[in-house]
Amino acid sequence: MAMNIDACVAQHQGDRKEQQDRVALLPHPKGGGVALAVVADGMGGHTGGALAAQQVIHTARNNLDQFSARSECPRIMLESSLGEAHMLIKASRFINEKDPHSTAVMLLLQPGRLSWAHCGDSRLYRFRGDRLFFRSTDHSYVEQLVAKGKITPEQALVHPNRNILITSLGGNEEPKIDFGESEDLQAGDSFLLCSDGLWGYFGDAELGGVLAAYSAREASELLISRARARAQGDGDNISVAILKLVDVPAKGAG
Repeated sequence: MAMNIDACVAQHQGDRKEQQDRVALLPHPKGGGVALAVVADGMGGHTGGALAAQQVIHTARNNLDQFSARSECPRIMLESSLGEAHMLIKASRFINEKDPHSTAVMLLLQPGRLSWAHCGDSRLYRFRGDRLFFRSTDHSYVEQLVAKGKITPEQALVHPNRNILITSLGGNEEPKIDFGESEDLQAGDSFLLCSDGLWGYFGDAELGGVLAAYSAREASELLISRARARAQGDGDNISVAILKLVDVPAKGAG
């Protein structure tokens, strides 16, 4: 059965002085069922982080415009987008005398195929119904502790060093980039891309329940509302992209 995409992007500045996150849902200019979702969480002082995150979006858009889903490798396109953004962010230090960095997570939808890449701690979740199917692994200090069994995922959420990244775009060292893909898409699959200003307040089960029960727009509004309430006046920037695969009813069905 054919599927449609129910999608939404949303942001909140939280309790910060500036919105340094960027989020975008970019359809391919030639259509064909190809679209790219991107979330970038910028760091680097006043305006520096915002410029870094915007560079991620700009580079992703340029690479998508030139991408041919029929003849080109999705992995190369995604990794090139992140690599080019890294070099441009790094070069911008000499122009604006700041120290800009950014995380990034990208999800490329193609007919019958899904590809993703990420660097840092902005996350990709995939749910089937309300069940977690996949979550990206943060490039962070506490995620390393979790992987080694030294702390639990619950302890990681409140660990004093939970914001320390081991890689990002724009740093002195080459960024660590993780890539994945899947071809087993079906109606009922939901994808959530978000910055740590959102996921830091939720367990996997709650996120899955919200995405399964609500439309993309309703889910984004509800998740941001809950995150804001739980932040208690000290919330970070929030960026969210939600994509849900839904059945297209057969013609004449009723």
